[in-house]
Amino acid sequence: MGGLASKGQLRMSFLRWAVVTVPAVLLLGFASGSIAPAGSANAWYAALVKPAATPPGWAFPVAWTTLYALMGLALAIVLHARGARGRGTAIALFAVALGLNLVWPPLFFGAHRVTLAWMLIAAMLVSGILATVAFGRIRTTAAWALVPYLVWIGYAGVLNWRIDRLNPGAENLAPGGHTTQIIG
Repeated sequence: MGGLASKGQLRMSFLRWAVVTVPAVLLLGFASGSIAPAGSANAWYAALVKPAATPPGWAFPVAWTTLYALMGLALAIVLHARGARGRGTAIALFAVALGLNLVWPPLFFGAHRVTLAWMLIAAMLVSGILATVAFGRIRTTAAWALVPYLVWIGYAGVLNWRIDRLNPGAENLAPGGHTTQIIG
């Protein structure tokens, strides 16, 4: 039987991908964020001077849960596009962007490397833009699903840069207690 798949079969194929990719991206993101305490749970971060544009602490887990879910959906859309030209490159670019993203929380909150974390955000933004463009060449919907991530990363980059400027020597600021197993 060499016929084309029905719309229902195609939809189920996408859902099978999404059932894997969305939880996987969420799990990776949450694992990365749990390596070192973040927000007010991190004494070092709580002691930093933060820019006025810093959102309330509750906004970060809400934003990241939403962004990771959208990233997982975007990946599922591209994985579902079997035979699409550039699919392998797009997936590789996404993996690089996600990998860089997963390094940021332990680098910033655990190792207290504010300047290096800002440079990492710049690399995250570039790799995210490249992944978004590559996804857009395959499925426009997948690219649009990554746009909120790019906006948030741009905003996070500005916050990180401002924290770096407001807290010279932040890497050497002694936390109120032990925050991680990472040695900077």
